[in-house]
Parts: sequence; structure tokens; C-alpha cells
Amino acid sequence: MSATDAPDRRLTAWADAAIEKLRSESGSALLLVAISLIALLWANSPFSDAYFHLWETPISVDIGDLRFDMSLHHWINDGLMVIFFFLIGLEVRQEFAVGSLRDRSKAMVPLIAGLAGVVLPALIYLAVAGREAPSGWGIVVGTDTAFLLGMLAILGPRMSNQLRVFLLTLTVVDDFLAVAIIGTVYTEDLDYGALAIALLGLVMLWLLGRSGQWRSGPYIVLIVVIWGATITSGVHPSLAGMAAGLLIPSADPDRANVVEAKHLFRDYWQAPAAGAARIVTSGVRRSISVNERMHESLRGMVSLVVVPIFALANAGIDLRGDGLTDALTSPITWGVVAGLVLGKFLGITAGTWLSVRLGLGRLPDGVGRGSVLGGAALSGIGFTMALLIISLALDDERQAKAATVGVLIAMVLSLLLGWLVFRFARVRMGETSADLPMTLTPAVHGGDHAIGEPDAPYTVVEYLDFECPFCARATGMGRDLQEHFGDDIRYVVRHLPLEDVHPHAFRAAIAAEAAAQQGAFWHMHDMLFTHQDHQEPEDLRRYAEEIGLDLARYDAAVADPELAELIRRHERSAHDSGARGTPTFFLNGIRHRGPHDARTLIAALESTELASASRRRS
Repeated sequence: MSATDAPDRRLTAWADAAIEKLRSESGSALLLVAISLIALLWANSPFSDAYFHLWETPISVDIGDLRFDMSLHHWINDGLMVIFFFLIGLEVRQEFAVGSLRDRSKAMVPLIAGLAGVVLPALIYLAVAGREAPSGWGIVVGTDTAFLLGMLAILGPRMSNQLRVFLLTLTVVDDFLAVAIIGTVYTEDLDYGALAIALLGLVMLWLLGRSGQWRSGPYIVLIVVIWGATITSGVHPSLAGMAAGLLIPSADPDRANVVEAKHLFRDYWQAPAAGAARIVTSGVRRSISVNERMHESLRGMVSLVVVPIFALANAGIDLRGDGLTDALTSPITWGVVAGLVLGKFLGITAGTWLSVRLGLGRLPDGVGRGSVLGGAALSGIGFTMALLIISLALDDERQAKAATVGVLIAMVLSLLLGWLVFRFARVRMGETSADLPMTLTPAVHGGDHAIGEPDAPYTVVEYLDFECPFCARATGMGRDLQEHFGDDIRYVVRHLPLEDVHPHAFRAAIAAEAAAQQGAFWHMHDMLFTHQDHQEPEDLRRYAEEIGLDLARYDAAVADPELAELIRRHERSAHDSGARGTPTFFLNGIRHRGPHDARTLIAALESTELASASRRRS
């Protein structure tokens, strides 16, 4: 490597790190702050005319007799931002299909809190500014999810994943209602023919999902048609964007499709060719739901391109002359501030307290009252939704300017309030975390099922379910770990049967423990994973016979309530350690978060922190 290559490599590494930082929630939030400041400075600089004239640039698109003629500002708000609302729709569908909204008991508290956080801000705004601009009540109903989660990462507890899930569920309600308000309240002069075409497109989108179509192309074509028809109909396209996102099917990966993709890649590995590569790519895509693939493709573009461009086009207001004075003396400004800062804080807090008090649900494990108050305070950041509704609700330039100033003031006050509340919760209430436990409880002991020496420098504990298609034995990941580390690793398993989704898992765990009484736990462990689709009682007894167990002793052990209690102890251990699904891994006693493929776990085990801990223990 030449002397000139080293600076180039460092520059490339720095650029990659910067892009990765911007893609994070905190990075994208800071980017929005920077872009908003640039817009404000530009709009109040000697070059302000260029700023305002830029967004008035007319852009026309002709498709046959159909003509779309809008200014650049409208193309951004009514065109580019549809991608943002489509992404929201995808997220809502994911939450209902595989996320927190799937479980009613977990979803009820944030649902009620989110509803209260929409109603109370609107009422407060109307009380303060209803006479001046009653149509502006919609400005205060929405929360900027990206800003909220980004500032939570900066200001909230260091470990706050459970609080993040709670707030994300809450903003799902918030965003859904806000988009519904945009699409209905702020719609005029309907073209019913175009509206019928848009509705027909939505029906076709639903049928496409029901048909099991896994390719993205047909969905994208229909979405473009729906957008064009909605623009022509007079309904704000944000509603069509969210509706389309809600109709894109979402599901957990199907194990059969994942296995098929593995076989296809093996074919490519043995005979690499362009055709084989295309087939592998299709197979991999098919194994992941079209919703998740679209979400992954759009998330970075929305946070790094779409929303920043929207902020640049909408956050710039001319405050020179009497502009700032007029805004600060306008009831619209303070109606927006009161609605967002006080309304969101009080509404979400009251909704949470009431739903818990009435027994309708409970807070997520690890989330305290102080953390909820801090999240409620940050929810006063309206920004993206608020600025969009300002452009729709307020035609008067002075009113729109006052409302925009109110949104910016509310953002600053909400950040300050959130910082104070989180600090109070940490110092006075002892809430240093808003997440599940991270430490294995109890630690590995002699009663655990382990492969490897007790003094091995690395210990991996897996909570497993014998019907789980992605547990280590099912994927071969455990074998990869043992091949890499050899005698330096000890591999331990504990039971976490997910009976709500895997009805045979508890019975299979009992069978494994019955085999353990005859020294054959690992034989039964491998047999159960080999035959995951056949775990009826007669199947389990046949496996016991095949591995050479004494069937009389096996039958007596299976009927022994002591084994059932042992499995329950493992479940309590999982709960106390922060494990909620399978597989969950603990690396040298610390719960691993994120991807759990062999390469990731190997890198995590060999990281500086774990390696030093291993050396200290050994």
C-alpha cells in the first residue's frame, strides 16, 4: 500500500462511519435540526428571494391527456412526502402483523395514551387560538416519530428499548389519526371519478396481497396509479400513501422459504453463474415479506432524503421586520405551543395512568413512570406532521408563519422538558434504564445442560424452543460456534417454550428432560430439532425408543410434575434475564441484542469487552 493510499482509506472509513451515524435514529434527528436551521438562515439572509422562488418553480409532467402541473413545493408536499406516509403505513401493518399491536394486552396502554395525546392537544389549541384560526387544530395532533425516537436515543436512558417500543406503538396511533385528519378534514372539491379509480386501486392492492404475490413490482405499479388518481381526486395523497402501506402484507419469515433459499445458494456456490445468481436473489427475497423488504429499502431514503428535503422546503420562514414580533404576539403561536407541549405531555400521561389504573393493560417490563413522563414530553415535537398540516390548514401567510414559529418553539420546549424529566427520573427515581434485564439470572450452574469445559473462556447460553425454526441447532449456528472456538467455548441451553405459537414445545421440553434422567439429553435435543414438524406424544415416545431409552422410566419421568416445574423455573429464569423469545443468547452472562447469526455472535464474543471479561474470569 502506497503512502497516498492511507489517507484515502481513512477518508473512506470516516465517510462510511458518518453515513452510518446519519442512518441511526439520533443521527437522522440531528440532521433534521441542521436542515431546519439552514432553512431558517437562508429564508432570513440576503438570499431569501432565491429560497422562496426556488420552491415556486413550476414543474409539469404530461402522460397522454393527463397533466400534473404543480410547483416544486407541492411536488415535495404532495408527491415526495407520500413515500413518508407510505412508510408509516408499512410500519403500522408490521406492528399489527408481527409487532407490539398483535398482543392486545401490550397494545392497549399505548393505544389509549396515543388517543388521549391527539384529543387533548386539539382541545387546548381551540381554547387558546380557536377564534383566530379554528381550522388549525390539526396542527397539534401529530408527533414526529423520527424526531421523537432520535431525541430519545440522545436524552433518554442508555438502555431504553422497551420505552422505544412503547412510544413507537403510541405514535402509530398518533400518525394514523393525523393522516386520517389530513385526508378528510383538509380535502375540498372532490373528483369522484378519480376517487373511484383510487379506491379500485386499493382494492386491487388488497387482492394482490391476498394472492400471496411476493414481488415488489406489481405493488409499486398499483401504488403509483393510486397516487396519481388521489392527486386528481382532490384528496390529499397522504391518506392514499398510508392506506397503500397498510395493505402491503407483513409476516415473519417462513422457515420453508428460508431453507429453499439456502439450497438455492448452495447451487450457486457449486456452479456460480448469472442465472443461478438471479434465482438465488429471487429466493432470498421470497423468504422475507414484501412489507419488510419495502420498509428496509425506503427507511434510509426517507430519513436521509425525503424528510430533510421537506424540512428545507417548509421550515424556512421570513422573520425579518415585524415577522417575529407578530408571531410572538399571535394566539396561533401560543395555541400551537400549548397544544403540542402541554397537550401531548398531559394527554399521554393521563391516558397511560388511566388505562393502567383501570386494569386495561400494563406498562412494558422495565419501563417506569418517570420514563413514560419523559417520552410524553418528547412527544410534543410535531415538526413534520405539523408543518404539512400548516400548509393545508392556513392559507393566510401571517397565520401560517405564526403557526410555524409555534412548532419550532414547541420543539425546543419539548426537548428541554424531556431532558429535565429524564434527568429527574434518573437522579430522583433511580430509573437508569427503560429496558429488559441484560444479565443472566441465575448464572450458569451444575444443573444446566452444557457442552464444553466449565473453565472455558467463552460461555454461550441459549434459551430455546424445540419448535423454533431459527434456534441454533435448527440453523446449524451452534455447530459453527463450536467449530470456530473449539475447546474455548462452553455451550449451555435452557428451555423457553413459546406455547402461544408452538403448542408442542412444552411437551417436547418435558421429553428432553425425561431423556436427561437417562443421560441422553443431547441425543433427544438433536432428535427433536431434526423432527420439528412431528412432536405429538407418540412421536416423542418413538424418539425415546430410537435413542435407546428405558421406556418405562421415560413414561414415569414424563408424568412426573417435577419436570414440569423444572421447565417453569427455566421460563422464570428467562423472564428475569430479559428473554422474551427464542432464540435468545447470553454471551458470558450478558444478553445479546441484534442479529444472532454465527458470524455476529463470534464477533461479539471476540470483542474487547467480552474478551477482557473472559480473561478475568478464566
